[in-house]
Amino acid sequence: MSRGNICRALAIAFFAMVLSGCATYHSSSNEPTAQANGALRSAMNQMGKCYRTGGCSPSKGFDCSGLIYWAYRANGVKVPRVTTDQARAGREVSTPLAGDIMVFRTGGSGTGLHTGIYAGGSKFVHSPKPGARIRLDSVKNQYWKKRLVCVRRVSG
Repeated sequence: MSRGNICRALAIAFFAMVLSGCATYHSSSNEPTAQANGALRSAMNQMGKCYRTGGCSPSKGFDCSGLIYWAYRANGVKVPRVTTDQARAGREVSTPLAGDIMVFRTGGSGTGLHTGIYAGGSKFVHSPKPGARIRLDSVKNQYWKKRLVCVRRVSG
């Protein structure tokens, strides 16, 4: 084999390895991390508990951001405690994966935000408001659909 053919063969092999590595990396980013799955499970285990303003523990109850703060922390991921900071945490993504933070604008002011954790299948778990219980809702529901601001990925 000539020197030129050896160089071409090595170049082709190198690019094949690089491309296969990129494909493998890209496909793994389409799956939630263990921490995100854990945070989702932790939040789902709190379903039915009452909303509590300022709450961030199973014993005291949860407000929306307190549920996210607690669920992620229980799985080794630090996220901010309040919604305005959660709305800037991690990185914004266009397609949600289980465990991603969903941010909604529910009020007119800059602090009128609400957060939940994407559960898959167009559903999210959240602590909606005083007098309500932690539950699953559909992102396709017109109320939530038109209020979705962004989706944040804080792990992975």
